[in-house]
Amino acid sequence: MLPKINQTMFIQLPRESGTEQASLLRSRLADMDEASLYIEIPLEEKTGRYHRAQPGDEFRVTYYTTEGVKHEFKATVQNFLKEETVPLVELRKPKQEEITREQRRNFLRVEAQLEVAVRIGDKMRFLALTEDVGGGGISLRCERKWPIQPNLRVNCWLLIPFRSGSIAHAQFEGDVIRVAETEPNHYIVMIRFVNIAESDQQKVIRYCFERQLDFRKE
Repeated sequence: MLPKINQTMFIQLPRESGTEQASLLRSRLADMDEASLYIEIPLEEKTGRYHRAQPGDEFRVTYYTTEGVKHEFKATVQNFLKEETVPLVELRKPKQEEITREQRRNFLRVEAQLEVAVRIGDKMRFLALTEDVGGGGISLRCERKWPIQPNLRVNCWLLIPFRSGSIAHAQFEGDVIRVAETEPNHYIVMIRFVNIAESDQQKVIRYCFERQLDFRKE
């Protein structure tokens, strides 16, 4: 399955001699035709700077579908299109058989303490911290005084800090799947995304991808 227009894409460059890890870039698919993919100039996550790709550069591209299936392919830079309103990088379009696909449909999930605002019904609201987050849902810790139980539908706003220093918000509706008591006087609540914009889901996936890379460095 090829990526969709506006799909967030994570790009790894070949590791340079003397460095411990390959650079991680982030981009977005702006357009495609029969032979090529056209992506926005990739941004380097570590420095926040744009990466000026050159023809012949080799990229390893990773992206996730909304169902949580990870896809990867290798791509060669064909051209740098300066004349466009937004400069684009042209990549050779991979054939279907060149795209590897995870057979398991599950999202990457990482431990993280992120602030989340939760609304139950029209009036009841509270703040909580996540225990972990993933592209398919979150787990959070909250006080037992809140009337939260399995099968409850909640509205949430998740605060997401990225490695670049930027802050984003993801809004979603979720169903409470499981509630477990924990000390002192708290619940651990597992919530599955039910209604979430694809753009917001991609923010959560991007955060998880960055966190996974951070864990690998530790």
